Formats: sequence, C-alpha cells, structure tokens
Amino acid sequence: MKISVLGTGRWGSCIAWYLDKIGHEVVSRGLEDAPDFQALYKTHKNDYLTFPPSIEVTSDLKYAVERAEVIIISISSQFLRSYMQEIINYDLDGKIFVLCMKGVEESTGKRLSEVMSDFVDTEKTPVAVWVGPGHPQDYVRGVQNCMVIDSNNYEVKKMLVNQFSSDLIRFYIGTDLIGSEIGAAAKNVVGIAAGFLDGLGMTSLKGALMSRGTQEIGRLIKACGGNERSAYGLCHLGDYEATLFSRWSHNRMYGEDYAKGIKFDKLAEGVMTSKALKKLADKYGVDVPIVSGVYNVLFNGKEIKEELGKLFLRDVKAEF
Repeated sequence: MKISVLGTGRWGSCIAWYLDKIGHEVVSRGLEDAPDFQALYKTHKNDYLTFPPSIEVTSDLKYAVERAEVIIISISSQFLRSYMQEIINYDLDGKIFVLCMKGVEESTGKRLSEVMSDFVDTEKTPVAVWVGPGHPQDYVRGVQNCMVIDSNNYEVKKMLVNQFSSDLIRFYIGTDLIGSEIGAAAKNVVGIAAGFLDGLGMTSLKGALMSRGTQEIGRLIKACGGNERSAYGLCHLGDYEATLFSRWSHNRMYGEDYAKGIKFDKLAEGVMTSKALKKLADKYGVDVPIVSGVYNVLFNGKEIKEELGKLFLRDVKAEF
C-alpha cells in the first residue's frame, strides 16, 4: 500500500518507520525549514530512530498527497485546519486520511475528525483516527503494544486494522469515534496533572488521579454523544502508563517542569487541549474538576496547590 506520512516529528517519524517495516511503500513529508525534517532528509536519522533507504523523505506536499492511497497526518493538532487549507488544493477523492495526533481544536471545540469534515466529503474521502499507548523509543526496541483505529466508516477501519497490524502493534477496531477522540485528547491533560504531582513530590496521588480522571472524562464523552466506557479503553485509561508515568511523556514532563518553575520547550498537546475541553465541558454542563484545575493553573494563573486543594474540599459524595 502506498502511504504518505505528513509530519516528521517524533511520532510521525515512528509511524513512517513502522509502516515501512511491515512492508508498505512509505513517503515521509515534512516542512523544508523544520529541523526535524532536515535531520531525516540529510541523514535519515533523528534522536529516536534511523530510516532505512526504502523510506523516501520529501518536502513536496503535492507529490506526497497525490501518490498516496492512505495519507497519515501527524502534526500539532492545533495546526490541522491551516494544514488542510493547503491539502485541499489537490484531488483527494478515494484517498483515506488517518489522523495520528490527539487533541481538540481550541478555537472551535471540534474533534479533529470534525475539523476534517469541514474540508472533505467523508463519504468520498474517509477519515480515521489512530490512537492508543506507546512511545517511539519503545517501538524501535521491539517493545510491543496495542492501539486502536476508529472511524465512522466500518469497512475502512477494518481494512486499516488488517493492513497495519503486526507482531509489534496489535490494533483493535474502535467502536466509538467520539469517545476515541475525546479520550485520547483528554489523557494528555491528565498527563499534565500527573506531572504537577511529580513536581510537587506527590507521586502517590497519581493512583487517585487515574481513577477520578477516567470517570471525569467518561462523563464528558457521554455528554458529547459517545460511550462513556471508551474512557476505560486504550484511547484513554489504556494510555495512562505512557502518559502519566513515562519519562518520555511530553505532557507529564511539561507538568513536572511547570511545577518546578522550569521551562519545557517541546510540544505538550495537553496545554491547549485543556482549554478546548473546558469549553466543551462548559457547553454541555459537565463537571470536570481535574481538567478545570489544569486549565486554571495554565491560563488563569492559579497556584497548583490551590487547585489541588479544591479537589479535596469538594462536597462529600459516593465514589460511583
């Protein structure tokens, strides 16, 4: 299968490496002036992996789009709309888009598949999402994991699961696109909260954070029209180890550094996602104390300990 991966960052490069490894014809496309693209273009290497000669690296968007049967996008979620404004200049009918980033558009509160629907007819150009746990640093060492592909088009997601599965990644067919997207985006916000706890030396509280966070996001998924059980699947709870505990988690590291007063200079999708989810929660009248706490710290200048204290001073209630 001819696949183009748009985005040459940590995850985009890993996807290209993985899909080439299992036998697909892969082109990796990046922005010409981006350091991560230049490293791959000049040396076929980055900080995480080495591309084999079979992967073509290019900055030519037209070429990457037009040659592909499947177009995978792996960029910052907040730039998807502006990126699609370029991509729609090409004939997209019959192509399949797979979104491999986790977020909600902050300016509109739209899920990423909804953003795509503003640009393509999903009957002619199906859209899927690829979510779940894992780190490039583990995959390149052969550490196995499980992930999910979801879409409103059953035949497309079934085909992608069959084409992308291997002994390194076991894919499941998602059954709730709303839940898969909201859950995947929200785990990054919970990851920042986990980092706050690490930075304050309160790591033992992460068990409670995981339990309450999953229920909180389940409520939000349900209010948005999805299945609240999705919060307990691979898109959210199943990704907690990689996001709330791993030294490679950008969101957890962002939260830890923030609590210590250190500037974190890499992409942490959970920052803008906290703002987007707060908007969604307000729209649907859903109580999301953890999301609200992260949002208040990052955007309202509240102290972490003050927001943490609010969680403990809430009214007495049953756990379930």
